[in-house]
Amino acid sequence: MAKKEQGFVQDITPMDEDFSRWYTDVVKRAELMDYSDVRGCMVIRPYGYGIWELIQKEMDARFKETGHKNAYFPMFIPENLLKKEAEHVEGFAPEVAWVTKGGNEMLAEPLVVRPTSETIICSMYARWVQSYRDLPMLLNQWCNVVRWEKSTRPFLRTSEFLWQEGHTVHASYEEAQEETMRMLEVYREFAYNVLAIPVLTGQKTEKEKFAGAQDTYTMEAIMHDGQALQMGTSHNLGQHFAKVFDIQFLDKDGQRKYAWQTSWGTSTRMIGGLIMVHGDDRGLKLPPRVAPVQAIIVPIAMHKEGVLDKAGEVLAQLQAAGIRAEMDTREQSPGWKFNEWEMRGVPLRIEIGPKDIEKGQAMFARRDTHEKTAVSLENIAQSVKEMLDNIHDTMLEMAREHRDAHIFHAETFDQVREAVDKKKGFALAPWCGDRACEEHVKAECGITTRCMPFELQDQAEGKVCACCGKPAKKMIYWARAY
Repeated sequence: MAKKEQGFVQDITPMDEDFSRWYTDVVKRAELMDYSDVRGCMVIRPYGYGIWELIQKEMDARFKETGHKNAYFPMFIPENLLKKEAEHVEGFAPEVAWVTKGGNEMLAEPLVVRPTSETIICSMYARWVQSYRDLPMLLNQWCNVVRWEKSTRPFLRTSEFLWQEGHTVHASYEEAQEETMRMLEVYREFAYNVLAIPVLTGQKTEKEKFAGAQDTYTMEAIMHDGQALQMGTSHNLGQHFAKVFDIQFLDKDGQRKYAWQTSWGTSTRMIGGLIMVHGDDRGLKLPPRVAPVQAIIVPIAMHKEGVLDKAGEVLAQLQAAGIRAEMDTREQSPGWKFNEWEMRGVPLRIEIGPKDIEKGQAMFARRDTHEKTAVSLENIAQSVKEMLDNIHDTMLEMAREHRDAHIFHAETFDQVREAVDKKKGFALAPWCGDRACEEHVKAECGITTRCMPFELQDQAEGKVCACCGKPAKKMIYWARAY
């Protein structure tokens, strides 16, 4: 049996042997997704979609707490709308999917399958916003988008993916900027308190900002292999789209003025981030607050009298307390089940056997630390809740330690490359702010800027750019990215 169980774990390639293969093994073996017959598109299986539903539930509650309402806009965008904003269309043109034929007839005007919804939403805001009394207008949309990617990877980069996109309209720049930063903080808090991912937040460079935005802000996470993943962005759109789409309002002073706008979004790539931040050689390791199954009950010696009854009682108690719990009564051995549920990342395993029942206890096995403890059956639901909170906190701290251990200060270009390519992490370095310098580094070694962290900008004073030697204006993170 031991040999059999060892072979089961070996279905997953070790991370340090081939991280990319490990990732693919995990998403397939844990039944998060499967490949479809459509190029670059995946099928999200129930277990994977369960994670997305919990992400959506948690985020949606936060959006509504901050005054946003959900709406839905068409997935087809007329060509003339997309082309109204030159910078925007240029940014998305290589990824746009076109519809040119409907039924047996060629369309009079081609339609774009939305890569993002600024243009179609702005066309509606131009109708809906007439007075300062209409502002602020705070909408969010849960939907799918299509970007015709050349190279795809499940959850991280697919031709079609699920996301949310917030779009708001304001009476002033200050209100729009406040909204932009508020939503970045909503994302950051969600990453910490739900995903257990300690993200880094800051501003994107002019080169890396969203097409058509005035300023873009981001949260970036460090994956297990040291690469970056952009987990969410928030954009101050300024008045660019308002002027193009004629979004004007009559202000309190009787003057007609152009509105100020924001947009912000996250997507199913957060599931990829979860996998790569928390996973290990045994497979998934899910934070409790987005785990479809938070606790799995494994009865030991199911054939013995009273075992299934007691396990069923515990299951009922947990479910009544709002814990997402299941019981595994399949005819496999306990060892097989242990491996199966560890691979699926279930945060807590509860073992109940005849000896446990005699002692009035159950055995808790944590997925994060693999520790096992005996816990009284009395008030077991409360014990499970406390354990799940502890698992979240421990996973967050483990991820924070990994993040901090993979951020390296760099003063020269060689140190930037060493931090990224040899030490496998982020380089925090002074930067001149020159786009040409940024483009040179990307062309030279494929390393890109991730963000300018808010809290570290005073460190640039008196320093020179690590890449070109000119006086530094900013501190910035450099990394390879997914």
